[in-house]
Amino acid sequence: MPFFGYYEDFLENLKIDSRLPAGVDLLYPFKDSSVAKVCKIFYKKFYNDKDERIFLIGINPGRFGAGVTGIPFTDPIRLDSKCGISNPFEKRGELSSIFIYDMIKAFGGVDAFYKRFLITAVSPIGFVKDGKNLNYYDMRELQDSLESFIVASMKKQLAMGGRTDIAFSIGKGKNIAYLKYLNYKYGFFDKIEALPHPRWVMQYRLKKKQEMIDVYLDMLSSKDQS
Repeated sequence: MPFFGYYEDFLENLKIDSRLPAGVDLLYPFKDSSVAKVCKIFYKKFYNDKDERIFLIGINPGRFGAGVTGIPFTDPIRLDSKCGISNPFEKRGELSSIFIYDMIKAFGGVDAFYKRFLITAVSPIGFVKDGKNLNYYDMRELQDSLESFIVASMKKQLAMGGRTDIAFSIGKGKNIAYLKYLNYKYGFFDKIEALPHPRWVMQYRLKKKQEMIDVYLDMLSSKDQS
């Protein structure tokens, strides 16, 4: 079965069995039929093969990117204008998505990029507390409760066609620290390297945006050829 077939099944069957801390709600867009439809189109368009890919691993879906479209770091605007997939979602931009798709353009475009890489997340399901995005590591109780789900999700994705020699953390702080902890414990990858988080770049290093894109290109290109 091509990669997209497995991934469609993976998204449709994501489930967290552990009890969440009080006040924490799930951000799970895939139950929406429109999200399920665009995800199926996206993964069939870019992952209709059995090629192995390098994983770029973000934190978890946010309310205005993957929380809307179901596709990591892809807001409704980029899904339409960059991926060529029309969608019914409110055309609201998201900073991280802007950076990622500018980087993808510099890499050679969506076809070239997605042929070699899969963008995923430590937790494929997102979280909300008090109406705001919540990262899995923002609450230790939440992080600890998710470990079995995170590990099972990573194993399933790797079995679909993930390269195990190298992976990248999208984020240099708590995300890479937790990924290295998991990797030491479960041995997913030979090596994990960290990339600057797009939101950090867009909020605090906007004048160095091209420099940060070049960091992505240098790191991804060197490992893609290995």
